Order: sequence, then C-alpha cells, then structure tokens
Amino acid sequence: MFKQLHIRLEDNVFDELSDYANENGQSVQNCVSGVLIRMLSQQKSQKKVDASFTFIDLFAGIGGMRIAFDHAGGRCVYSSEWNKYSQQTYLANFGEQPEGDITQVDANSIPDHDILVAGFPCQPFSIAGVSKKQSLGRATGFEDKTQGTLFFDVCRILKAKRPKAFMLENVKNLCSHDKGRTFKIIREALEELDYEVFFEILDGKNFVPQHRERILIVGFDRKRYGHGYNYKFRFDITPKTPKPVIRDILETNVDTKYTLSDKLWAYLQNYAAKHKAAGNGFGYGIAPLDGVSRTLSARYYKDGSEILIEQSGKNPRRLTPRECARLQGFPDSFKIPVSDTQAYRQFGNSVVVPLMENVATLIVKEIERLDNESSQSRDEMIISEVG
Repeated sequence: MFKQLHIRLEDNVFDELSDYANENGQSVQNCVSGVLIRMLSQQKSQKKVDASFTFIDLFAGIGGMRIAFDHAGGRCVYSSEWNKYSQQTYLANFGEQPEGDITQVDANSIPDHDILVAGFPCQPFSIAGVSKKQSLGRATGFEDKTQGTLFFDVCRILKAKRPKAFMLENVKNLCSHDKGRTFKIIREALEELDYEVFFEILDGKNFVPQHRERILIVGFDRKRYGHGYNYKFRFDITPKTPKPVIRDILETNVDTKYTLSDKLWAYLQNYAAKHKAAGNGFGYGIAPLDGVSRTLSARYYKDGSEILIEQSGKNPRRLTPRECARLQGFPDSFKIPVSDTQAYRQFGNSVVVPLMENVATLIVKEIERLDNESSQSRDEMIISEVG
C-alpha cells in the first residue's frame, strides 16, 4: 500500500534533482523516496541500543541472520542487499533499508563492528592468473585469488575493519563446488587475513520441520586471540524439543489458490513417473505431516513441487508464504509486504533462523571467553613486568 505526499521545491532544487534522477536512471519520485528512507534508516541506526556486541549484515536478504544475531544480544550497525524486493521486506521489518551494491561500497565507510555476518553467493574463482604467478614462483594473496567475486568484498571488509569474528553461510555443496577449488580458496583467503577458521555442515531439521543442510564458516581474529585452539560448534548446538513437524507450521484456513490445478498436478505426476521409470529420484514431494519436508528452494514459486501438502478429496496444495516463513523459523510477526512469487523466492533463499540464533549465541560466548583470556594474559604480563 502506498500513500501520496506532495512537496514544494524551489526551481533550482527541482532542476538539480531532475538531473540527478536522469543520470541514475530513476524517476524524481523514486529519488526523493530513497533519500527519505536513507535518512530515516540512518537516524534509527544511530539510536543508542543496549547490546553486548555489534554486527553487520552483508548479502542480508530479508534479514534472517539479523533476527538471529539481534536475539543473541547484538545490534546491527550496517546492512547491504542489492535486490529491491528483499530491500522492501527488510525495510518493512527493521525500519532500515540496506545499502545496495556492496561492490561499490568503500570498506572504510562501513561502521566498526565486532562480528561480520554474510550469506554470500557461491561463485567460481578464476585460477588462471593465480596459476601463472605460482609457476613463476610469485606469492599470491586473497586479492589475486578472489578478485571479481562477491566473496572478495567480504575479504576486503574483513581486512579494512578487522572485526573480532565473522560468520559466513552458504549451501552445503560449497565444499565440492568447482571440484573443491572454491572452498580451498575461501579457506586460504580467510586464513591469510589472519583469522582462525572453523566450519561445520549443520541441518536445520533440529529446529524446524525441514531438512536443510548449510555450511557455516566461522573465524576469530588471530591478531587478538592467537591461534592453535580448536572449536566444534556442532557439539554445542541445542536442538528444539519436542522436535517440530510439518503440521506445526500449517495454517488452518488456506485460500484455494494454493491448491494445484488439475493440469499442473497431472504434469507433476507424469514427470515423476517418467523419472522413476528411468531410475531417477526426481519428482514431487508430499510432505509428511508428522515428519520433515525437503529443502525449500528459491524456485518454489514455479510449481511448489518439492513440498506439497496432501488434501482430502482435492489435489495437493503448495505452502502459503506464511507457512514458508514458519518453515524457516521466522516469527508470525514478520511482515510479508511483497507478492507470493517474491515471498517464495525470499524465504527459499533465507536461513533457518533459530539454528542461526543458536550458532550466533555460541560465537558470542566464544568471543567472551577469548576476550577474558586475553585480558587475563595482559594482566599477568603487567604483574610480571612490575614484579
């Protein structure tokens, strides 16, 4: 829903605004709206909020990570997300619009923070230049290895701001992407930046009724905390009890528009039968009401085939956007201001919020432990020098 606002501008101000809008391929209305949103966002971010740590939210999507780290006691001081529909959802829920293209942002302009959080896209790295340098016996750094990828922007921000820790999230297949080269370069780049790096593949099914495996890469600043210690996050994860099941997330009154048409249902059945005959496992998935579903994907808006809900006397139906939100652990208070198509994409690209909150809490505890050890070491050193 939109409301109209009429404003008066002096001729010279309007002319400058029009020129700016034309240069940026925008309407004057969108430019004014954008300025107001940024102003309100800046004012909100500058408000003093009691928090035990600060963090930034990169590749923020609709803010799943933000909710997790907010609940762990943090305050978000900066966010970035390029997709305009995701920005819309983020603004509706947090009152702040993320900055756009992170590749155009000066790393030094980003506020200082304790933890960098990013669900960065998985991209292949070009290794041609790196291989040539290695063949000539020259050293290569993260800038050589990661240039041209969005992971490079994570690295340059880590280098410029040196937070105490970071948490990166990606699909499970990151480990095998490009025959393992992608993950190898990521680890090398993070370690070259002097961070102690740990990673785990965790499944969201312990918190929501969805089988959703994701890799989490966590790092702590060696310049602050040294290195050589070991930490396994999976051993401290606390699953939700009782274990949630599909029926827990279902709405009671669902619009008939979510029921599959006869044509689509026939197509999905024929498609599944064809692949089954060929020995493949492809096909639709009827979610067990007392079990967990398949992984919700960003393509769910196309036909909903991976997670269908059986209906008595009718064709199966797809999940509603609210049910998708619940399947990812978003609270019912989370606003969905976009179309169903965009909502399906957004929740399919998001994270299992309660799992991320659990991990966020563990990271904060580890930082506190490391800070205490560092403080004790400094005190002992002072006492030794005085003695």
